[in-house]
Amino acid sequence: MSTPSPGGETASDRHGACSHAGESALAPYQAICEHAELELELAGRGEIDSLAALGARWGELAASLPEHPPAAAAELLERARLIHQRTHIELVRLRDALLADVRTTARARRTADGYAGQLRSRPRIDHRA
Repeated sequence: MSTPSPGGETASDRHGACSHAGESALAPYQAICEHAELELELAGRGEIDSLAALGARWGELAASLPEHPPAAAAELLERARLIHQRTHIELVRLRDALLADVRTTARARRTADGYAGQLRSRPRIDHRA
């Protein structure tokens, strides 16, 4: 079962929006749209490594498109564009969360360093041994 995106839909819910039982001329556009949905799902789950691994596939799909899309592909292309905007938003959220974690870690380190300076110095060698 697919994990719901922040908007509550799953990849299987979105799959219907990019799937058309139309002509084979639309197949490359359907593939682009479905690929964009997968990227959104991975970004929503924070699976950055998996998302990065898809980069080459996007290039292959884009290269397979004709120079001028058929008019019937307009809806699929618009859907893919909107999905990419949502993916961008998810990635910005992930970046912001990571930066917040880095700030928290840096603050904790400074706090620990401050307390460490107040500790009484102890000898490192046990002279009793």
